[in-house]
Amino acid sequence: MKNVLLIATGGTIASKPTDAGMAPVLDAEELLSCVPEVAGLCRVDKVQPFNLDSTNVCAKHWLEIARIIETNYERYDGFVVTHGTDTMAYTAAAISYLVQNSPKPVVFTGSQRSAYMRDTDARRNLADAFAYCADDNASGVHIVFDGSVILGTRAKKTRTRSYNAFSSIDYPDVAVMRDEKPVYYIREKVTGKPKFFYELDESVFVLKLTPGLKSDIFDYLDAHCNGLIIESFGAGGLPDYGDNELFRRLKAFRERGKTVVFTTQVEREGSSLFTYEVGRKLHELGVLEARCMTLEATVAKLMWALAAKRGKDAEELFLRPIGRDILD
Repeated sequence: MKNVLLIATGGTIASKPTDAGMAPVLDAEELLSCVPEVAGLCRVDKVQPFNLDSTNVCAKHWLEIARIIETNYERYDGFVVTHGTDTMAYTAAAISYLVQNSPKPVVFTGSQRSAYMRDTDARRNLADAFAYCADDNASGVHIVFDGSVILGTRAKKTRTRSYNAFSSIDYPDVAVMRDEKPVYYIREKVTGKPKFFYELDESVFVLKLTPGLKSDIFDYLDAHCNGLIIESFGAGGLPDYGDNELFRRLKAFRERGKTVVFTTQVEREGSSLFTYEVGRKLHELGVLEARCMTLEATVAKLMWALAAKRGKDAEELFLRPIGRDILD
């Protein structure tokens, strides 16, 4: 029987009603009590580094989860992380970069309704997460939710209320859970030794283009950001409202040694800067392109790359495929 460490971090799954609204108060022991059948799948120890609504989770918490995984890596066969759904895709992506090439599974799960409630998806999701984590073919970072097993770099929350809250973007689900067993569509068992990383550069800003955006936004960006992700329209490009000011300010931003990544506001099929004139002219500035990476993975990877390297080295690192985040 395998040994699994439960890392409980809060979220809806751990919430109860309060006078101020739903808030995470259930601890790891109470969550485990909801799924007694897990005792027949694996031995479980537990740790509770924090108990937060995932809206309040950020880079320091990602680093803490990664540190717990590294500290306990030799003692356990896998890790289940319970987490709020709102930023789970960001955290799963971040852990995909902070804990790379893991032969042991790191499984994120949560729920759309609290484990405290009678009618909830929490129990099924918890049971499925432990069942997947205990499977001999499981490895790497995944989200297990509503019966789907999704790569950590490919997940996005696409529904706010329905139980099938997460989708795998531009990549198939790795497996589905049936009768507490994974049925694999893709088998990619990781071998070798994991590699851990310890820093993230939080000075990354996501700029969502809106029609008529003013160039003075760069007054803030110049002062506060090492990395800029621009969510462009459609296939990608930078608008010109007759003064070319956005292009001029972006060029100056790049000349300061800052990294710029273009992505798209469109959920699926990715960006393609070479398609239109408004995109092609950006290549002379040396901007990067996220292509079909999720925004969540783009943010986490840029934070990781900027912390690991500087300048052109960071940009080369960003373009290196990790965990199927970039597809040929």
